[in-house]
Amino acid sequence: MVIIENSTLAIIFCFITMLCWGSWTSGQKLVTQSAPLSIFYRDYVYGIVLTALLLAFTLGSLGSNERPFLEDIQQAALRNIALAVAGGMIFNIGNTLLTVGINISGIAVAMPVGTGLSLALGLIVNYIAKPEGNVALLALGGVLVLASIAACAFAYKAKNDDDSDDSSTKGIWVALTGGFFSGFFFLLVTQSIVEDIALPEAERLTPYTGFVLFALGILISNPLIEWTVKRLKLLVGEDQVRYGEVSAKEHGLSLGSGFVWGIGMIALLLGSQDAGGAVSYGLSQGATIVSVLWGLFVWKEFEGAPAKANRYLWIMGGTYVVGLILIVMARASAG
Repeated sequence: MVIIENSTLAIIFCFITMLCWGSWTSGQKLVTQSAPLSIFYRDYVYGIVLTALLLAFTLGSLGSNERPFLEDIQQAALRNIALAVAGGMIFNIGNTLLTVGINISGIAVAMPVGTGLSLALGLIVNYIAKPEGNVALLALGGVLVLASIAACAFAYKAKNDDDSDDSSTKGIWVALTGGFFSGFFFLLVTQSIVEDIALPEAERLTPYTGFVLFALGILISNPLIEWTVKRLKLLVGEDQVRYGEVSAKEHGLSLGSGFVWGIGMIALLLGSQDAGGAVSYGLSQGATIVSVLWGLFVWKEFEGAPAKANRYLWIMGGTYVVGLILIVMARASAG
């Protein structure tokens, strides 16, 4: 099993997570220009599952040290297996809603709204589970992240001031709902994974095994979640194009988006063991800023927007970054 035992390399892995998690949504923007979101997301899920299995049977099984994948899953306690699978299911609910929000409102709006709420809620959930760090800094950082969500909503409103359709804010509410669910998934997964990958505890999972079971949770929950999204009519025209009618290029881009997200996930699970919780957490959550940059400068989602909207975007970026720095400082004080 390939592991990381160098702090510099671990930090690089966390940086890879930030880039991957901030960039996979551009695949969605490309594919959904001509294909339904549900088809993109189905292939995206397949991409995550294939990535998890590929990593488990290669990097997770190489060498004679530690526990290889098949041996690891055989010795795992049922509780830890269930936690990892449940984490995948919860993630899938939140991430599906986030992609719907992106489809409606764009990356630059839905990502900071959804992931911002997920970050703030994750602070509370993780602190209750393991009270550590400077609570004052955590609280102030969380408040600033929430302020960034409000600034993002104001920016979207300013951009669409002439739009009298109530559905113009639908994407924000959907992304917020997705952020609520996403605030719980990582705690479930990390509770099932070993604390020291070099000396893995009995009955717990290595990162590779945990990722496979997490991906399994995504896969088995996706048909029901997809059906529910259609029943709630969160998207329009999803049944007009069938899966087989989408081109191989679009399927490939969708699978690739899942691969990019999956590489980010395993990089975080491996890197956080040696980089430290504060650094790995801060870099992974910096993915929101990366995604906003994609939305603003590549997809030009706010091109032509009034100056007021751009001012709110600057406020959003500033409050999010400062809030994230305070959270990292608070978590670093625990170590």
